[in-house]
Amino acid sequence: MNKKTRNDMSKYNLSASVIIACIVICFSACGDQQKDRQKGEENQSGKRIVETGELAAIDSRSFVMPRYGRHWYMMKIIGILKHGTEVKKGDSVIQLDPTEIKKYIIERESQLETQRAVLEKLQVDQNNKAQDLDSRLKNEIASYNLKKLELEASQFETSKNRKIKELEFEQAKISLNKVKKLIKLNKTIAANTLRIEKIRLEQLETEMKNAYDLLPALTIRSPISGIFQVAENRRTGEMVKIGDEIYQGNNLGNVPDLTWMKVNTKVNETDYFKLKVGQQVTVRLDAMPKVAFEGEVIYLGKLCQLKNDKSRQKVFDVEVKLLKPDIRLKPGMTVSCEFIENK
Repeated sequence: MNKKTRNDMSKYNLSASVIIACIVICFSACGDQQKDRQKGEENQSGKRIVETGELAAIDSRSFVMPRYGRHWYMMKIIGILKHGTEVKKGDSVIQLDPTEIKKYIIERESQLETQRAVLEKLQVDQNNKAQDLDSRLKNEIASYNLKKLELEASQFETSKNRKIKELEFEQAKISLNKVKKLIKLNKTIAANTLRIEKIRLEQLETEMKNAYDLLPALTIRSPISGIFQVAENRRTGEMVKIGDEIYQGNNLGNVPDLTWMKVNTKVNETDYFKLKVGQQVTVRLDAMPKVAFEGEVIYLGKLCQLKNDKSRQKVFDVEVKLLKPDIRLKPGMTVSCEFIENK
């Protein structure tokens, strides 16, 4: 075979390869288009609706910074578990700094001792004053009785002397009534003053008790078993950490219960009325597309909304519950939901 013949054969083989490749690409494209048409027909007919969603725990507890009494609207974190730590019910997850509360307790203890001393002194002073008034009353009674006897004995004396005795008797009577009124008024004032000081003492004792009750509450414990997730600090944009000062109302972390999971997804408004609560759903993890998990619709949203800011597509929120627990299901994982039409 000469050189010219070999070149012609090479060109022929190259042309044949190109033609075969084009044919294969055309058939492949046609097949993909046919699959897309079939998928679109299935979606339009309602037989098969597939949507993407995200796994979440059905039961999840958040730790929101509370208001610790009237004085502490911000607390400092001195201990926190690592993000993703497995916890059991009752395990401590966050420890807040008790320093300010302990200072408050020390101050109130000092004020409480002072108030008790004030109350004790007040009671002694009131008792002494009451005894003085009682002595004064006895003297006035004696003087009153004496002037009364002198008035009775003056009936045989001159009118001038009898008039003097009458005036002295009236003066003794006025003094006696004055002391009686003073004793009555003193009792009222003493009772009110004593009640005010006792109320102050009770307030200090209550504040002390409330402060002591807050100390155990500074150790935040998980109410359920699950995985501890550290929240984001609003001020720093980073995860909450030791040393951060958190204001009341801010989230410190979450503990989702991984036993029962759900999928948060959305469906197009055109498919919304094809679904109903209790409808069967096949859920597949993007990480494990060949494994199917059984689920059912537990919630259909009532409000239609835009899918996102850049889309004009309207969607409804849908929640799907996984019917069996599985350790492979984790919050945040991406899944696809195939809604099975009820016959």
